[in-house]
Amino acid sequence: MKQPEIEQLEIDLLLEGIYQRYGYDFRSYARASVDRRVRQFLSSKGAGVISDLIPRVLHDERLFSELAQYFSISVTDMFRDPLVYRAIREKVVPLLRTYPFIKIWHAGCATGEEVYSLAILLKEEGLFNRATIFGTDFNDDSLERARQGIYPAEKIKDFTLHYQEAGGKASFSEYYHAQYNFAVLNQGLKDRITFANHNLATDTDFGEMHLVLCRNVLIYFDRELQNRALGLFDQSLVRGGFLCLGMAEDLQFSDVAAGYEVVDAKARLYKKKVQ
Repeated sequence: MKQPEIEQLEIDLLLEGIYQRYGYDFRSYARASVDRRVRQFLSSKGAGVISDLIPRVLHDERLFSELAQYFSISVTDMFRDPLVYRAIREKVVPLLRTYPFIKIWHAGCATGEEVYSLAILLKEEGLFNRATIFGTDFNDDSLERARQGIYPAEKIKDFTLHYQEAGGKASFSEYYHAQYNFAVLNQGLKDRITFANHNLATDTDFGEMHLVLCRNVLIYFDRELQNRALGLFDQSLVRGGFLCLGMAEDLQFSDVAAGYEVVDAKARLYKKKVQ
């Protein structure tokens, strides 16, 4: 067996061991991404070969937590891809107004910036007080940062620009206060948000959602896991509910594609068919 084949076998064993020991299933993540991140972790720990990591990861929960960070993609921003939020404001909000209450699930929310962005949008559209927003991720460290709602002050310039491009109706400075070198989001934005651990590879759906967002996450999954995640979203959405995906993702080749119509192709915004 050649060295590259042995390395692939080692990675298979590592991922299977993690699933059996901790219940985290990375076996269906896009393989090129997994290989790259395992090698990065291997290098950071000074281990010689991947098989050296397996017993260490299985016996040391803290080491596993460090490795899990490598699989957690936390690239996010307030009002990331502003055109998406403009599309939600213009094409989703009018229908959300027809419901007495609104339930929203943001899957793979990372450190929470996009969840708070949606909360700000709903507040400006007068829908915040009738909304319940669930922000989920499998990374507990990211979720804790999301709950805190504290972000580096150096990012405020970009946040403000994105907010304006997304059709913001006020001054972004109304939604945070400066504290040392950080921007602390207003406590009131958290009133309708619940952050919780959820793994798209192993956990079940959320019921009766009117809007589901999962942006720039599915690109890290293989086709089987993409279909599993999209199936969860489909099961979670009410008829006529909306699904918003990342700019690099779409429903075209998925198992649930026939049940949706395109609302905004650029924003990857879809509506579940009523019949």
